[in-house]
Amino acid sequence: MEKSYESYPVSIVFLSSLLTLSIYAVGAYLFYLAHPYLAAAYVFFILLQEYRLVSTHCVDCIYYGRFCAFGRGRICSVFFKKGDPKKFASMNLTFADLIPDMLLSFLPLFAGAYVLVTSFSWLTAALMLLLLVLSSAGNAFVRRNFACKFCRQREIGCPAEKLFDKKSG
Repeated sequence: MEKSYESYPVSIVFLSSLLTLSIYAVGAYLFYLAHPYLAAAYVFFILLQEYRLVSTHCVDCIYYGRFCAFGRGRICSVFFKKGDPKKFASMNLTFADLIPDMLLSFLPLFAGAYVLVTSFSWLTAALMLLLLVLSSAGNAFVRRNFACKFCRQREIGCPAEKLFDKKSG
């Protein structure tokens, strides 16, 4: 097992945050191409999901007050009181719990498809492909090689690892 980070290096926080922000930006732009109000609604949905994540999960993470791979532990400590890392470890995560997060990546594809049907453009098609690559391969690469690989929370229990661990099923 790799050595875990007490606090992640800023380079990893930057890389993983850049990935997340890129997914959000491409998604918002695809919605903007469909209609500016849809882009505004999408950005509001992003903010709601980030608030939900930070206020209900990050408060209980061992990285509270420190840099996790995504920087949210530090952000969380500014706005919320510390919870219990054992509560985080005992959380039971299901694929249904991931639906709101998956919607952040996949809803913009519907907006892009609408734009392609109503007024085809190679830019829209390229942005949709970019969003697919960032959301799937990009996320997998960052999580596998930089985030989860060095996570101290994983050592005491991570609900996502339990959900995705192929050896346990």
